[in-house]
Amino acid sequence: MAEVKVLGSWRSAFSLRVEWALKLKGVEYEFIEEDMSNKSALLVESNPVHKKIPVLIHNGKPIAESLVILEYIDETWENGPLILPKDPYDRAVARFWARFLDEKWLPAYLTACLVSGEEQAKAKGEAEESLRILDNELQGKKFFGGDFIGFVDIVGNIMANWAVVISELAGLEIITKEKFPNLCRWMDEYVHSSSVKEHLPDPEKLTESLRSRFQRTNK
Repeated sequence: MAEVKVLGSWRSAFSLRVEWALKLKGVEYEFIEEDMSNKSALLVESNPVHKKIPVLIHNGKPIAESLVILEYIDETWENGPLILPKDPYDRAVARFWARFLDEKWLPAYLTACLVSGEEQAKAKGEAEESLRILDNELQGKKFFGGDFIGFVDIVGNIMANWAVVISELAGLEIITKEKFPNLCRWMDEYVHSSSVKEHLPDPEKLTESLRSRFQRTNK
């Protein structure tokens, strides 16, 4: 049997991407919890460039960066559902939206939740513009890839679960049914999917772990 390890953290949406992909494929793995304030020698050795989680170690060979790992999992294990579509064009489109989430929406959203004043207003506007584009992409779809959970949905897990907790802590309402009905419907569909809901982190535990970073102090 192949030896599969995941270096990650229970509170990291990026780590959970890798875990969910492995679970969808039915791959057994060992999860190694990393303390990012005291990184293990294994993590530093496995990802010497960024020294970040997640890292997938397959038969002693490390693969870093969650998007790269998801593609590796899909190409390595043929059992279970496809994560990326077979059609080359559809695969390219899925890669585009995954990067859009990570490189366009996420930075603006996190900035809006961490700053205040004019800087917050600007970041919030940028995040909402990205959300409008994503909401339009989901028009008439159950998931980003169609009827089944796929690459973009797994990448978007941070929006479906973590963003709800972070928004509450930051006291900032961004993703609403009035503004983004398709996204909110997708979020509800995703977190209640049988393949996802049992693996979501405990909301109270997640809230507490993120409180010190995102909760605003009212003065």
